[in-house]
Amino acid sequence: MIKLGIYRLNALKIHAWRLLKWAMWLSEQLPKPHGAATDAYTVEQLCREQKGKKEELAASVMKKNTRISNLHRKFAERSWNDTFQLVRRCMEKSRDESKPCELIARALDRLQEVLQAPTMDNTKSRLEMIAKRQGMDFYCTDVTCYLTADIFYLEVLLLPSGEVQEVKMALHRERPAPSRSLLRLLRSNNFSEFSLRLGELFAQYNIPGDSETKSKMLKSIKSLWKDLQQISDMPKEPKCFEAQIDLINNGRVGFLMAEKQDYPPSLYFYISPNDCLKNSELSLEELLEFKPAVQVNQATIGVGDLIHKLQMTSLISEAPQLDTHSCPAVAALGEVSNETLPACFLLRLKTPIPVLSHIVERVGQITGVTIPDCDLQWAPLPKLLINASASAKSPSEPLDGQEIFTVVFPEGGMHTYVLSDSSWDAPAQRAALLASVPFTQLAHVSAVLELLRHQCVFNTLLRSCLTQSASPASVCDLHFEVRPESTTSISVTFCQPHIDSLAVLLVNIPNPRQITCQLFGGGFYDSSYPMLDEYTSMVLTSCMSIPVAMRALYCRLEETTSCPTTAVAENDRLSPEMDTDGHSPAASQSAA
Repeated sequence: MIKLGIYRLNALKIHAWRLLKWAMWLSEQLPKPHGAATDAYTVEQLCREQKGKKEELAASVMKKNTRISNLHRKFAERSWNDTFQLVRRCMEKSRDESKPCELIARALDRLQEVLQAPTMDNTKSRLEMIAKRQGMDFYCTDVTCYLTADIFYLEVLLLPSGEVQEVKMALHRERPAPSRSLLRLLRSNNFSEFSLRLGELFAQYNIPGDSETKSKMLKSIKSLWKDLQQISDMPKEPKCFEAQIDLINNGRVGFLMAEKQDYPPSLYFYISPNDCLKNSELSLEELLEFKPAVQVNQATIGVGDLIHKLQMTSLISEAPQLDTHSCPAVAALGEVSNETLPACFLLRLKTPIPVLSHIVERVGQITGVTIPDCDLQWAPLPKLLINASASAKSPSEPLDGQEIFTVVFPEGGMHTYVLSDSSWDAPAQRAALLASVPFTQLAHVSAVLELLRHQCVFNTLLRSCLTQSASPASVCDLHFEVRPESTTSISVTFCQPHIDSLAVLLVNIPNPRQITCQLFGGGFYDSSYPMLDEYTSMVLTSCMSIPVAMRALYCRLEETTSCPTTAVAENDRLSPEMDTDGHSPAASQSAA
């Protein structure tokens, strides 16, 4: 409080000087019928008023400081346990009985963080706070704490020292099972991550309705999880890193992290090759925890206004027949036990994905469940990518209805990428953040994931142009304009080297696993066109970065336009599999 008072005094002093300067300027602007003496009197009066206000504020601060000193003396001999009890009593008097006062909760968190040494009361208090914040009940015995919800509960066993001995999780009426992941978080005092994991569990099992409806919905979602696991395991789950990454990007339901009671079953369905190379030293489990790199969703169930038929048992037999793609045959919904419920399944995305309007429409056509437009806020796709990107720490530079982004390469050189607001604000390029996809049948999952992968590839390419460098170089080497040509293609326009003419690279993304490039423009040797197209497509598929691909293409064009007679021989000598750094995009792609 003392520091706050001094800060406010300094701020008031600065404000007073600003007022003085403003008064002096105003006096110069007004007519002076009585000479300068009148102006001097006005300024002197303002100074006296400001001095009086400062004295009043100083007296108020001193009074508050005296109160704080009195409080320090009053509670100097109180123990920390007394302090905790006082804060908890204040929490119990919160106006909203369902949740504690957030300000008091933060104060208690701060007190407990300062006292890092665990005690029995300290650990119980933190667990109670976490449970209440999640809307769960909490009660405890001498050494055991219970965090309970309608469908599941957590059992935390404590040692006399306050350290956590064991954590178990179970659905009601089922035998509890140990949870190593939650135990590890509590033993490391990572209560914030523990709270997040508990929130995920609560959201997964937060099924409204009466007990009978909840029981049916839980049985239905468990049947879906079982089927997803069988599909993901056919063929058997590969153990090597490269094969698992391939399963994420190409599997019918991606890579499904096996369902555990203490962790919601998660479908990992997209990771860019560039992210794989950057994090190649990580294990698969560590990579899956690297949230910016991997797109993941969780299959759960949610209520709605409409009723839908949902499976109540597995659609895949215990000894399934395989189709031509080595996937198990799925029975029709009408052939197995089903229930009509006021609910539908949900693919809940951990990180919302910016998707174009045609993707939203196509998802609705596949699932037969319309995504409410009121849940979507539409904006141009680049703006959503900028806002959602963790790496966009510096804003772009707006200039006459366009956004300019600067990309600096680590080894030297710089590009600027210009995006015209008018071209990206077209109706077909409007996008929205998609947080969840409602569906009703197992067959919808693979089709929806394929659409989401397609959008992720498009977003990855476009996002590579939108990273604003924190320390751009003084002189820019090359300028490019990026425009949308359709919902699956974009064009990059640039000046050709050594020639006063423009060239256009058209990037087509017909599906998540195919990227093709076509170069248009006059001035360079015609027979090099097919080889340049193939080369640029390979580089772009390998690195998933438009700036890297454009740098490689521009180097090739410099060779072609500077010496057209030797360009063909040079292209024959340099295989299209080799980029400008001497690395093989094809090899990089296989490694990813």
